[in-house]
Amino acid sequence: MLLESLGSVLLGLALSWAAARHLADRLPSRRAVFATGALGALFGAYVTHVALGPGHTLATLLGAVAIGAVLLSLLLRPSTRRLRRAFPF
Repeated sequence: MLLESLGSVLLGLALSWAAARHLADRLPSRRAVFATGALGALFGAYVTHVALGPGHTLATLLGAVAIGAVLLSLLLRPSTRRLRRAFPF
């Protein structure tokens, strides 16, 4: 469980780094992004480990990445350009 936790935090930080690099204009501060990615992946590893049980390391890490990505997507703000509607009302 310790290696799964460490691996999930590292994967969460890598996911956060990629998101902060490619979507910097649509995310809040880097500190919030990295904290959300790491803690989200750790929470995802915990939930997946509890659901599947021991012995499913790869599935646990995949669950950690999935839940970390979902939590990072909640931080996204709309882009700065406004969408135009076909009808003004």
